[in-house]
Amino acid sequence: MDYWVVLVLFAIAAAFAGGALLAAFLVRPRVGGKLKRTAYECGMEAVGTTAVQTNIRFYTYALLFVIFDVEALYLFPWAVVVRSTGAVALVEMAIFLGVLAAGLAYAWKMGALQWE
Repeated sequence: MDYWVVLVLFAIAAAFAGGALLAAFLVRPRVGGKLKRTAYECGMEAVGTTAVQTNIRFYTYALLFVIFDVEALYLFPWAVVVRSTGAVALVEMAIFLGVLAAGLAYAWKMGALQWE
């Protein structure tokens, strides 16, 4: 078949990526020293620990936002073409919204939406 075309394109892509990495390695400035290897934070030395514990509620709200944002992503285009697709699309969207509503009800029941 025509798989050799894909192989040739893959080889060209790999050669291009490897050539770019090699060129970057060859032309980079070679400046060493202790100051060069230190962390740069707005010109100031870091004070204290960098380990910050974030509450899991922020991630839960973010995940719920993403879920319902994706719902809107599917809901608006569907609403444009629902008349031309027929009753099958209406049932499929009802199932989709039902699954999302069940997930929201579960999150609500488990207290994921309560901010304490």
